[in-house]
Amino acid sequence: MTRRFTALTAILGIAALLAFDLAASPPDPYAAPYFIALGSGASSAGGFCGPLPE
Repeated sequence: MTRRFTALTAILGIAALLAFDLAASPPDPYAAPYFIALGSGASSAGGFCGPLPE
């Protein structure tokens, strides 16, 4: 295996995973916070078992 083959395989795998994710659940811009809204107070729901810091 060469580096080029390994890199191409990794890029194609990531692209396939991204395509599968977008096909399985398309993003809803009205329900999701803006993707660069760091620290805006908008938090995602679920996936966290502890209390959020205030």
